[in-house]
Amino acid sequence: MIMEIISTDSEKAANIDKKVLTSEPISILPIKTTVVFPSLVMPLMVAEARYTKLVDETLMDGKPLGLFTQKDQEKENLTIDDIYNVGVAGHILKMLRFPDGSVRFLVQGISRIKIEKFVETEPFWKAKIEIPEEAFVESIETEALMRNVLEQLAKVTKLAPYLPDDLQVSAYNTNEPSKLADLIASNLNVSIAEKQEILELFDVKKRLLKVNMMINKELQVLETSRKIQTDAASEMSKSQRDYILREQLKAIKKELGETDDQLVEIEDLKKKIEIANMPDDAREASEKELNRLSKMNPAAAEYTVSRTYLDWLVNLPWSISTEDMLDIKAAHKVLNEDHYDLEKVKERILEYLAFRKLNSDLKGPILCFVGPPGVGKTSLGISIARAMDRKFFRMSLGGVRDEAEVRGHRRTYIGALPGRIIQGIRKAGSNNPVFMLDEVDKIGQDFRGDPSSALLEVLDPEQNFSFADHYLDVNFDLTKVMFITTANILETIPAVLLDRMEVIILPGYTDLEKLAIAKKFLVPRNLTDHGLTSKNLAFTDKAIKLVIADYTRESGLRNLNRELGTICRKVARKVAEEEVKSMNVTPKLVEEFLGPVKFFQDFAEKTPTVGVVPGLAWTSAGGEILFIEATAMPGKKDLKLTGQLGDVMKESVLTALSYLRSISDQLGIEQSYFTTHDFHVHVPAGATPKDGPSAGVTMFTSLASLATNTPIAPYMAMTGEITLRGEVLPIGGLKQKALAAFRAGIKTILFPKKNERDLREIPKEIMNKITFIPVETIDDVLENALGLKLKKPASKGKKVKASVKNIKKKSDSKAKKKKRS
Repeated sequence: MIMEIISTDSEKAANIDKKVLTSEPISILPIKTTVVFPSLVMPLMVAEARYTKLVDETLMDGKPLGLFTQKDQEKENLTIDDIYNVGVAGHILKMLRFPDGSVRFLVQGISRIKIEKFVETEPFWKAKIEIPEEAFVESIETEALMRNVLEQLAKVTKLAPYLPDDLQVSAYNTNEPSKLADLIASNLNVSIAEKQEILELFDVKKRLLKVNMMINKELQVLETSRKIQTDAASEMSKSQRDYILREQLKAIKKELGETDDQLVEIEDLKKKIEIANMPDDAREASEKELNRLSKMNPAAAEYTVSRTYLDWLVNLPWSISTEDMLDIKAAHKVLNEDHYDLEKVKERILEYLAFRKLNSDLKGPILCFVGPPGVGKTSLGISIARAMDRKFFRMSLGGVRDEAEVRGHRRTYIGALPGRIIQGIRKAGSNNPVFMLDEVDKIGQDFRGDPSSALLEVLDPEQNFSFADHYLDVNFDLTKVMFITTANILETIPAVLLDRMEVIILPGYTDLEKLAIAKKFLVPRNLTDHGLTSKNLAFTDKAIKLVIADYTRESGLRNLNRELGTICRKVARKVAEEEVKSMNVTPKLVEEFLGPVKFFQDFAEKTPTVGVVPGLAWTSAGGEILFIEATAMPGKKDLKLTGQLGDVMKESVLTALSYLRSISDQLGIEQSYFTTHDFHVHVPAGATPKDGPSAGVTMFTSLASLATNTPIAPYMAMTGEITLRGEVLPIGGLKQKALAAFRAGIKTILFPKKNERDLREIPKEIMNKITFIPVETIDDVLENALGLKLKKPASKGKKVKASVKNIKKKSDSKAKKKKRS
């Protein structure tokens, strides 16, 4: 590279008279990235052709050059408004011209100058300038400012690597406050705007104050930076030390033939991630977490959290499925071996298996088994899993109030774990188990959230393909899982959750069904559990029937199983003590083993009493019989209700009494009877709360029996809701109520006519023993229960007909008038 060097005498710059500067216009050179100060030498460079020509002419003529800083450092095509109005007159000391056309030169500042006006703009700018006067008065304050600036400069010079070594010497050798301020301002690492601000300060004292503030700020920045660097260096040295020690430990273990546990653990996790066959998002999350884990110190607290998270990810059955047993006949056989009857449920499961056989992509159904306790809802789920050859997991929801039980906790919490859905999937070991959510009707909610709302996603086949557990933070596909929920009642299940499930009702068992189940399942199981065989103990049918009738009263089988277990224990003791070798349990021995009868059936055999009517009720434990009792006493038509009645049941009594008073004339009851008597309606078992509208018919019949002094027909019970018009509305749970009536010896049941469709669900055993009479109005109830018929006065009918004829006549006359008009 060829460079041309041109030099001038630097003494000329010092000897230029300031009057010469203002005598004629000088050339203006815009400069970037810096501010030139008076008395200081600074290197500059120009590359644009017109500015290189300007530098050449100025150097050849030996004239000063106006150096003004650009306002916008990035702008190329400048106007006169794009430069600051205050600059420095400079003298070029040396210039280097490069082959690419650019010019580099040294310039020495002479004096601050200010543009008065531009006189030329082509080929380059020339302007008339003025030299502003600098205000300066020597004082003690100025001297103090200079000393303070020099002290601070000494501190900054030690901390700032960008400051030249001889700056401090030059500053100490500068006696003029103006030059000292300019020298320090030109070397500090501050913005162009701040340097220009110093240049435009013509008051030397203010300039010193400004420089003092700038140097103090720079000192604070440098001290903070030094502290950060020191802390980082110490931390880095500690990390380096730990790294070196770990590497040395690895080398020592290698020499001893030992392996590094962490490395082995990392490699083991890598293999598990490969084997797990995760979806893309889960694999990405696990690899990212593994990368973090490999860089952690095993002693760190975060290491255990990260390691546990990876354990959950790699051990979940992302792609592990059990193969369904699609042999429909074999599955049917398994269901029949485990459960007696329950044909509806068995049929639904076999239908699902048939669909799976034809379409392997079928999503798992959401079944909800509803029925009283002890009918086999939970055990049925186990049988379904066995029939389908799937894994089984049961999760109890009774009393669950925390949403995190379903969705898990965030990993930010100490001891966080996934929700019980993901935990169950992991324990099952497959992504298509039979997952039973037990007691879904007993979920609670509080400030920790609503678990039933969290189940909305789980129990929806259209959404649960991307179930998001808070702990995993990746989606898990639940579409292959067969969810089964159980409940005693439907009323407490939120409607939106119930809508996602296919409800299958499991009613209670009849006595004959209980006998068959006891002989086939309960007795053999109890014999095995108590170490007995059929040679040691046998039950007669009469003995089992006695236990069912007199020692249990339930829709399910739990108490029956307990009582049979009690008998087995007592016999097992006798066998163990070698008192007997075998025993055949008869009704007489049942009373000996179980003690006095616990439940009496004589209430159905009582002679009918005036004002007492058996009613049928339905509870979560099955059907029940309630005796509605009514009595009257002299008084002022007050009505008392006892027996822990709910608001709906109280309204039923009021409706029944109002309707009875409205038809009292037709029953031959005097109106004074209601105004001179107080009435008391009581429902026994007063400690048990009762509610619901289905006792309306029973309430009316009880009051009608009292008012007419007529007892109801023997062995009769009834159910139905009543209206003020005397209509009988449909009710629910007819099958359960029929079972309760059958156990109590009832022979006739009055039920709403609109419930006739429910008779198909009632077992033939009950239909053969009980007469079901549908009733549509209260007239039907009175006729069948009390043998009474309403007397319909003819006068009222004639009046009604006459009023109708009058209305027709009026309407006809109005029509004729319109035609005439």
